[in-house]
Amino acid sequence: MEEGRMSRMRPPPRSPLAGTLRFALALAVLLGSLSLVAWRQARALEVLSTLDRTERDLSLARAESAELERRIQVLSSRGHIVPEARDRLGMHLPSAMEQVLLDGGEL
Repeated sequence: MEEGRMSRMRPPPRSPLAGTLRFALALAVLLGSLSLVAWRQARALEVLSTLDRTERDLSLARAESAELERRIQVLSSRGHIVPEARDRLGMHLPSAMEQVLLDGGEL
C-alpha cells in the first residue's frame, strides 16, 4: 500500500524536449517584448518630431501674422495715406477759393 502512494507522489519524468520548448517560448516572448518596446520608442520619436515641426510652423505663422498686422497699421495711418494721396492722386488741401459752403437747410 505504501508503494502505491509513493509512485503517485513522484513527478513524472521530464523530457529534454519540454525544457527546450519552454526556453524557446520564453526567448520568443522576450524578443517580442523587445520588438514592441523598440517600435513604441520609434513611434514616439516620430510623433515628437511631427509636434516640433507643427510648433515651428505655428510660431512662424504667428510671426507672419504679427508682421502683417503691423504693416496694416502703418499703411492705414494718416501719416502714410496723406503723402500717398498727394503723390498718386494729386490731392492737396483746398485753398479758400476751392472751398464751397453748402446750406444745410432743414432735414
